[in-house]
Amino acid sequence: MAALLIVVLAGAELAMFPPMAVTESRELVIEATPKEILDVLFDLESLPQWSSIHRNVEILERDDQGRPTKSRQEVKIVGVGDEQVLNYSVHDDGVSWTLVSAKQQRAQQGRYTLTPDGDSTRVRFDLTVDLLVPLPGFLVRRGAKGVMDTATRGLRDRVLAVKGRAG
Repeated sequence: MAALLIVVLAGAELAMFPPMAVTESRELVIEATPKEILDVLFDLESLPQWSSIHRNVEILERDDQGRPTKSRQEVKIVGVGDEQVLNYSVHDDGVSWTLVSAKQQRAQQGRYTLTPDGDSTRVRFDLTVDLLVPLPGFLVRRGAKGVMDTATRGLRDRVLAVKGRAG
């Protein structure tokens, strides 16, 4: 999930600036129901199959409906690796997460908001990451693009692939 979870969104354009939080957002339409999308988002163990950022995901806790509420993830993007623990919250219109601990990040908040749109669903992905150390601007831009692409287009591709297998 997004968890997509993101080691590279440093808050500095140049390494000489202090780190700060960076926020990115993106929207897209997926030809699937909100439930079909949530099923993919809750299948955290499959993230390494469709997200090049994720190396390993372990579910630490689940709610009474079997949805993940806490996970440990090994991620790597633009050469920077991290191990992060995330807490998840389920909302009427999607899912969000917050960082519990990490080696490279001070904070992280992410959210997928799902809005039915006819036979499809409008998906908004919001992510704020605050790294502990600054990175050069070109790495920040490259990492941010990769994260947002995986979190949106990668999600869409995975949802449609899973939906195709179920149909």
